[in-house]
Amino acid sequence: MPFDFAELTEQEIVRRLEAAWQVEGALTYPEREFIQELAPGPLRPAAVLIPLLRHADAWHLLYTRRTNHLPEHSGQVAFPGGRMEPEDASPEATALREAQEEIGLPPHTVRILGRLGDYPTITAYCVTPVVAAIDWPFAMQLQPDEVSRVFTVPLDWLAQPENYQEKERAVPIPHAPIKVIFYNLYEGEMLWGASARMTQALLGVLGQTSY
Repeated sequence: MPFDFAELTEQEIVRRLEAAWQVEGALTYPEREFIQELAPGPLRPAAVLIPLLRHADAWHLLYTRRTNHLPEHSGQVAFPGGRMEPEDASPEATALREAQEEIGLPPHTVRILGRLGDYPTITAYCVTPVVAAIDWPFAMQLQPDEVSRVFTVPLDWLAQPENYQEKERAVPIPHAPIKVIFYNLYEGEMLWGASARMTQALLGVLGQTSY
């Protein structure tokens, strides 16, 4: 029987995230070490906000589509976020600042619930995913130079195995291809790569009933 994400409270989400950190390997990505080897240099700290929201009596995740002219990850579906700046006191501060800059999300309305494991990217970032609950709807103000669209996807849809698959993706020789998650189109948008892997990590934590 599929897990009913709608029954989760914010308090239970916090508990499950905290419990996952006590289980060895629960928040480790299978391709972590391999991607670190492929990175062109030392990993730079970054953070993303993984925004959970209630809509139509169900939990959704909020995503953005990056504009096509950005130098990195252009046109991709992503979570709000970016690299840490010297004035950022923590990954949470980075995630909140970036979400406000990119989509106009007021920081004081965000309730931090916890973190997932750090994710390295081939573009040499070490990304800390910060999980949070946000009020919905809110008055969005998109940064047109970075974000072309904001949309939400129900957790129940994201968790259904028929809606995603792992495909092999070629990487520079002599390395073997790596497995990358690709979701089916949702409202014309394709979720894949690092954001899809973080999504799967969150679903695994939230749907784990033995914690």
